[in-house]
Amino acid sequence: MNNPLLDFSDLPLFDRITPEHVVPAINALLALADSALTQVTQSEFPPQWSAMAQVLDTATEKLGRAWGAVSHLNAVADTPELRAAYNEALPKVTEFFTRLGADERLYAKYKAMDLAALNAEQTQAHSNAVRNFVLGGAELAGAAKERFAQLQERQAELSQKFSENALDATDAYAYDASAEEVSGVPDDVLQTALAAAKAEGKDGYKLTLKMPCYLPVMQFAHSSALRERLYRAYATRASDQADADAQKFDNSDLIRETLKLRQDEAQLLGYTSFGEVSLVPKMASSPQQVTTFLRDLAAKARPYAQKDLSDLREFAQAKLNLSDPQAWDWPYISEKLKEARYAFSEQEVKQYFPAPKVLAGLFKIVQTLFEVTITPDTAPLWQSGVSFYRIERDGALVGQFYLDPAARSGKRGGAWMDDVRSRWLRPDNGALQTPVAHLVCNFADGVDGKPALLTHDDVITLFHEFGHGLQHLLTQVNERDVSGISGVEWDAVELPSQFMENFCWEWDVIRNMSAHVDTAAPLPRELFDKMLAAKNFQSGLQTLRQVEFSLFDMLLHTEHDPAQDFMALLSRVRGEIALLPVPAWNRSVHTFSHIFAGGYAAGYYSYKWAEVLSADAYAAFEETRSDDGLASQETGRKYRQAILESGGSRPAMESFKAFRGREPSLDALLRHQGMA
Repeated sequence: MNNPLLDFSDLPLFDRITPEHVVPAINALLALADSALTQVTQSEFPPQWSAMAQVLDTATEKLGRAWGAVSHLNAVADTPELRAAYNEALPKVTEFFTRLGADERLYAKYKAMDLAALNAEQTQAHSNAVRNFVLGGAELAGAAKERFAQLQERQAELSQKFSENALDATDAYAYDASAEEVSGVPDDVLQTALAAAKAEGKDGYKLTLKMPCYLPVMQFAHSSALRERLYRAYATRASDQADADAQKFDNSDLIRETLKLRQDEAQLLGYTSFGEVSLVPKMASSPQQVTTFLRDLAAKARPYAQKDLSDLREFAQAKLNLSDPQAWDWPYISEKLKEARYAFSEQEVKQYFPAPKVLAGLFKIVQTLFEVTITPDTAPLWQSGVSFYRIERDGALVGQFYLDPAARSGKRGGAWMDDVRSRWLRPDNGALQTPVAHLVCNFADGVDGKPALLTHDDVITLFHEFGHGLQHLLTQVNERDVSGISGVEWDAVELPSQFMENFCWEWDVIRNMSAHVDTAAPLPRELFDKMLAAKNFQSGLQTLRQVEFSLFDMLLHTEHDPAQDFMALLSRVRGEIALLPVPAWNRSVHTFSHIFAGGYAAGYYSYKWAEVLSADAYAAFEETRSDDGLASQETGRKYRQAILESGGSRPAMESFKAFRGREPSLDALLRHQGMA
């Protein structure tokens, strides 16, 4: 009873959870869930939604919440002890949920339910559940069912090991650079690197592969040799091309085995490829529809990308004396061309975006458009620098969220939103459970007592993740399995996140969330106009880059033979799509965590697919903007009700049409990205 992972009275007790708590708590919750499964699958137990939810769903929800807390800590506060406990519990959790999803007795209960007795939310959840039973192997029997369970458990292990290797390979690298080598690197980055070196009793500057260090070095360091050194380390992480002592993190074999297991899973379920399996619960109807969409988008972007590349080459030759730019030179050339063309740099802009001011501006937008209030709240936390907030409407609690913005060792790279618990009219006590979310980023910390400064890209990232959070937190659906982000088609789940990014390009938003770190002056309109002019700088090349990743992912899970070299497929896709050459030793696929550890397998195209939806949705705000340039609150209310509040309670296309009155069009995306 003293185990904090077994306390579900309110929020997770992150300040009390230790690795020693993990296995005992998970074992206890697995036993309870297993008992509940046994109870509801007895022949005399009624096949009724509420009766089954009261017994089984309440047990599995507690297991999911506890395991979610452990998984979260594993991602943001990794230690050897926690990793060991996580890995000990992982196979047991995977085995149970695999068995649950394939239980033919439970499947029979769902098929025997009286659909006329269900409300609209329950009907959608029931439809999803029956579909998921089929995908979970519930119609398999005997050896096939056993093999399916083995596949799920092994894939979970491989996914975790892939993620660990990517994190460890990133954390393991450091280079102590001299003052001469780091010429051109922004001062705030240098101060952090200098402090990191001093903390280890070393001279010089400790450079790492964490994004707040790596990216500014690639953009601003004058030394091509330094850029090459870091690029090679970054591009060969977790691969056979890394330095000898880092090859212990090589993900090559894990990738090959994962692809083989996914193919085996598809064949067991009666599909020809894992790509087909992946698309069953998505908006896209077939792999061919996805590849056609991607190639069509690439064709539209290609002329703009060719112009982008031509401009870069001409500038590199004329102004930087680089006649044969290499892969590690392009970010530097791009930044210099942007500075020359638009007369500003990212570092100049960064001074106007202290994190607290940006956050206040973000909250103001959300509060105004979606008619809520956001205030600081208290909760047990896992790290200093993490904050907690509550969202209310008309004085009533709507949801709460944690914000963990800073990069640090032991924290997975990237940015993400994850759920802590879902909105649910609980069947066990009749109480309405409000949703809670994690919002996680990897921004640079402040230096010299100043607040953290965000690049404009960081600001966009923050808005993006908050968009995910809004769909989870503002939902008004009472059925857990379709409330918030639950049940939303994967290729529509990026709609609310990408939608929020658009506000980062609105003057009336930017001027209210910028204040120079030294003078407190807002971002000058002249500088904003330069940023706006540069908004679609190299959008053609950027679009091709995303199409390249997306097409590779889909072909990898449809046409590719897992016994063959996946790098050959990547080379073929690059030959078809990419304009910028990369070295033969580049192994970016070995840290492609989205598709090997993040749930985006045969689904990475979702980013571009959802961009079409989000751009068209934002166009509604452009069409109804008032004379003073502010977004319409009426449109905000309609968007909130049609998209955010409905969650997964109906197909995403129905929600989109409820908001726009029609199906989405590609026109707004091309216009927003300067490719109309």
